[in-house]
This record gives sequence, structure tokens and C-alpha cells, in this order.
Amino acid sequence: MTIDELCSALMIGRNTAYQLLNSGAIKAFRIGRCWKIPKAAVRDFLEASHTVL
Repeated sequence: MTIDELCSALMIGRNTAYQLLNSGAIKAFRIGRCWKIPKAAVRDFLEASHTVL
């Protein structure tokens, strides 16, 4: 998943997406300048944030 796909999936802006990635809230990795976000990491983030609410 890319940054743009993450933004549309979570309905967030690019700045928020980068904050989540840089803080480690969503586990992802970089190849050069491109972020690669596993779908499982997004699922884990949603499950974790759902339990908080």
C-alpha cells in the first residue's frame, strides 16, 4: 500500500499519514524515498485504535 492508498483508506491527509508512519503507529518500511505499508499493519492499527474508543 502506498501513502495515497493509506490516505484514502483511512480518510486522512498526507501530513497525518506521515505522522502515523514516522511515529511508528503504523508499522511500515521505506525503499529509497517510497513508503511501503503492509495491509496487515493498517488492519492492526485500526483494531488497536478501535479498542481505545
